[in-house]
Amino acid sequence: MTITKLAAQALLGRRRFWLLLAFPVLLVALTVTITALTDGDAAWPLLPGLGYPVVLPLVAVLAASSVLGPEVDDGSIVYLLSKPISRHAVALSKWVVAWAATMVAGALPLYVSALVAGGGDRASAAGLAAVVAGTTYSALFLAVSAITRHAVIVSLLFVLIWEGLLGNLLTGVAWLSVAQWGLRIGHEVSTELPDPTNVPWAALASLVVTVGGVWFCGDRLRSFSLRGED
Repeated sequence: MTITKLAAQALLGRRRFWLLLAFPVLLVALTVTITALTDGDAAWPLLPGLGYPVVLPLVAVLAASSVLGPEVDDGSIVYLLSKPISRHAVALSKWVVAWAATMVAGALPLYVSALVAGGGDRASAAGLAAVVAGTTYSALFLAVSAITRHAVIVSLLFVLIWEGLLGNLLTGVAWLSVAQWGLRIGHEVSTELPDPTNVPWAALASLVVTVGGVWFCGDRLRSFSLRGED
């Protein structure tokens, strides 16, 4: 609980927290504007085309990098790791904060946007897809933060090129796209969402990346403490 509290304070006390809020607020505002000027059907494509492959992962990047990255950058992570605490417990505590921030600042605005763009099954499907994708993104980017000091740059390249560009253009990439996994699971609630893969694969891949990302982060922190790496 102490590590979780400190991670939350680090997240809320940094400037990037306001950037974390800016992207979803702009998405909701854009959805409201388009709906007011046209109708819900015109605003709906924003969610699968922009919300999941760009806005949601950007929120997860900022959240995950804020709870771990600064401690790695300034070297204070060494003091935390010197305590008799399981490294995987540290990683799990950090991920809980990143996940909560991603849900509040990423998944919830997507659900609100879906309500504005039509509501009903659309909103339920959008909310489910956002929870699945946001959960997976937060674990993946936490693992990246444990690997390199340039986690934000590496994660942004992944989001913009793989998820944002190739994920929407190439069908085969969808099988390895976190956003598409979430959308496929949401498709079970509403066929308004795309179905680029099958449900068993989307569910299994999301679970493996989430659990594997948190575990890898803990394993990386253990190696960090033993070797004194930066």
